[in-house]
Amino acid sequence: MNTGDTVKDNNNEGVILPKTRRGKATFNKLLKAAEEIIGEKGYHETSVYAITEHAGVAMGTFYLYFRGKKDIFRELIYYVHHEVRKYIQIAIKDIPDRKEAEVEGIMAFYRYCLENPTLYALIREAEFVDIEIFKWHYTNFSRGYAEHLEKAMTKKQIKQMEPEMLAFCLMGISIFTGMRWPLWEQKLPDEKQLETIREFILNGIDPG
Repeated sequence: MNTGDTVKDNNNEGVILPKTRRGKATFNKLLKAAEEIIGEKGYHETSVYAITEHAGVAMGTFYLYFRGKKDIFRELIYYVHHEVRKYIQIAIKDIPDRKEAEVEGIMAFYRYCLENPTLYALIREAEFVDIEIFKWHYTNFSRGYAEHLEKAMTKKQIKQMEPEMLAFCLMGISIFTGMRWPLWEQKLPDEKQLETIREFILNGIDPG
């Protein structure tokens, strides 16, 4: 995970966002430590002490920003969610055709997974630690995704379909193929495998 601005568009009441540059640096150190420790050991095997020790931050400083372990975990999911979206958006921003953008978007997701191997572990933990943040991750992702798909439909770049269902179908492709290759084998699919994905997407949503 690349550290940067903290997430401001969430309703995590157990978090006090920092106001100074130094505070943001400390806040992000704690998030980074939580990502690494929880990603490796799991939520229930991770303590606040382990997070602060890994971050090189005093226990008291932790409680300046977070009410408890669940609050830093929720903030971490918010943060990772936005990082994934931003990474993909940057990768496809100059691609005018939606079908080609879909293919490149999946490739960007693969690259993100290789660079951030804790992603799957964190999202899986969320399902059992906080089902609401787990559902928020996918429904919020799909909402923005569906809006882009609907715009592409109006331009006749892709078939007319129900946008939210299509968004979840395409997300499913990314999630499971990302699990199979970047997560399990720590590599991108080979050219033949990528061509299969490409052909499936281009023919599956092509308006003709």
